[in-house]
Amino acid sequence: MNILQTHIAILLLALAAMPFLQVKWKGIGTVIVVLLISLLSGFVALNALLGKPFEHVFEGTFVTGAIPIRMDALSAWFVLLINFTIITGALYGLQYMKAYRKEVSNLTMHCTAYLLVHSALLFICLIQNALAFLFVWEIMTLSCFVLIVFEYHKQTTLKAGINFLIQSHLGVLFLTIGFIWVYYRTGSYDFEAIKQFSVSFAPIVSLGLFFCFFIGFGIKAGFVPFHTWLPYAHPASPSHISGIMSGVIIKIGIFGILRMIQLIQTDYNVLGYGILFLSVISGIYGVMLAIVQHNLKKLLAYHSIENIGIIGIGIGLGALGLGQQNTSLVLFGFGGALLHVLNHSLFKSLLFYAAGNVYQATHTMNIEHFGGLSKQMPHTSMLFLVASLAICGLPPLNGFVSEFMIYSGLLEGIGHKNMLNILAMLFSIFGLVAIGGLAILCFTKAFGTIFLGNKRHHFATLPMESNFGKLMPMYMALLLIVGIGFFPDFFVGLLNEPLKLFSSKIAMSADLLHPTTLPKTLQYIGYCSFGLLLLTAALFTLRKAIASKKTVTIASTWGCGYVGETEKMQYTASSFIRSYRKLVEPLLSIKKKKIELEGIFPTGGKHETHPHDKIEILLIEYPWKRMKLFFGRFRFLQNGNAQFYIMYGSVFITLIILIPWVLEIIQKIIYFLNQI
Repeated sequence: MNILQTHIAILLLALAAMPFLQVKWKGIGTVIVVLLISLLSGFVALNALLGKPFEHVFEGTFVTGAIPIRMDALSAWFVLLINFTIITGALYGLQYMKAYRKEVSNLTMHCTAYLLVHSALLFICLIQNALAFLFVWEIMTLSCFVLIVFEYHKQTTLKAGINFLIQSHLGVLFLTIGFIWVYYRTGSYDFEAIKQFSVSFAPIVSLGLFFCFFIGFGIKAGFVPFHTWLPYAHPASPSHISGIMSGVIIKIGIFGILRMIQLIQTDYNVLGYGILFLSVISGIYGVMLAIVQHNLKKLLAYHSIENIGIIGIGIGLGALGLGQQNTSLVLFGFGGALLHVLNHSLFKSLLFYAAGNVYQATHTMNIEHFGGLSKQMPHTSMLFLVASLAICGLPPLNGFVSEFMIYSGLLEGIGHKNMLNILAMLFSIFGLVAIGGLAILCFTKAFGTIFLGNKRHHFATLPMESNFGKLMPMYMALLLIVGIGFFPDFFVGLLNEPLKLFSSKIAMSADLLHPTTLPKTLQYIGYCSFGLLLLTAALFTLRKAIASKKTVTIASTWGCGYVGETEKMQYTASSFIRSYRKLVEPLLSIKKKKIELEGIFPTGGKHETHPHDKIEILLIEYPWKRMKLFFGRFRFLQNGNAQFYIMYGSVFITLIILIPWVLEIIQKIIYFLNQI
């Protein structure tokens, strides 16, 4: 029995046994199965990442034809990061879901869907047959829907799940159109037929094909304007599901885009410029909306859109490298994008796990209600802080390394003597700088409001730190976040094989990393990271030594001549970003409710801001309202009168009977006209 058959056997046994396990064993069983599947697939993926690809061909059926399973280096990179995030999510969920142990049937469905999502994600990276690919993609979509609507009794959760399901199937529609187009032209469902299709036709045709696939995969990835499902699905899901959705499920869209770039031969310059523009818009728009959010998980969801934009900038840069036969752009672009896929899966899953700790300690996600939680939750606050620094791209953490690679590529691209190229690079650099600056503003607000200062709300129970079971997977992610920051040359070196997959499109050397000074630069970054760590430790040690010799006096803070309620005298999340909000109000849709009162300490006053997504209003809410208005004109047909319903049925049956007769008359008329 080979590894694939073993994987399928373990999955089927686990799914069959899950309904019969006791509640406490459902989560443990899920973790064990996830670990077994991860070990099996991880072993093969590690070999493929080191230059030993795996291939197995199933016979399939007369409909599908042969179903090739190929594990190349690109698949291996995604398989390894999927496994890691799914493992941390399972370990975190094992503790997180203890609060829901009374919901036995829900837990059974939840654990079953979790295992299906894991295996579906892995097989999406391996299967290279269009029909089998769409089948597994549908399993992933439906299983993810089940995970999202775990608390289906909440109307907002159910609405978010249905929204996700509808938009996901819109993506499936575009993928299906692309695969059918290829099959119609080539007669094959094998992914290699996509390559044959693109070579056989003009670049404009292959661009149209890529456009179909990009929309299909872009909806799952969350590019603007295909992002509108994401800010609803993340807050509605349990926190470990939010972590894997942002960490790996939206990344499967990035995998699909990269795979299509590898397969489709087209005008890569047009492709690169288009992806660059869309990605910069996605990144800026995502972070702009993240800043004004009051729900912590919705804030993190918009940051996923922002980071998809950063990854897209790298992909666009790499595509331009293919079009311009520039090895450095391919390395910096695709390499930076692939590394940022890993980095984002680490720090974003860590942020969602931290949000889960905060939620179960306070039972709210409203940022305005928090304050001073670092006193009760020191581990969570420290982990959230490190992940915040990483997502802002600050050294010495992993986010800095991948963004440094993308910046290096953009600066390299400016040297190309093409005005359009120079303008595109300057536009992208400006966008990336704006994304980084706005991200710092957003997480300064988030961390400061949640964990610093004094409490703003009196909770029914005192918030407490989470147990070791929840903190352990968070520290696992932290270890890699710091490790990539300190040893970037090692992790970038692992990208050598994935980047070689593009060598058929450009004349590259055998060792793609060798012609550049990047490995040496990254090594210096690692040294600087260690130096920064040692300097920080030395300063804290010196401060502690000096402070220990001085007398510590604890007294009330000077209150400017009067003493009031300190929780009302500190910045709120809204007031912290008021200047920013006033500046961008024309670009965003922000509704305000205000009740102003006079006095030093007024009571009953209120000031609320409610941000809305303009793209969602334009592309979804407005068309939906117009469609409801249109179909509302036909409500008279459903009037509750049985006689009318009998008449409808009679008319329908009559039409069915008359159709053949009408068609025959039309044929005779056509024949008569032809005779004339």
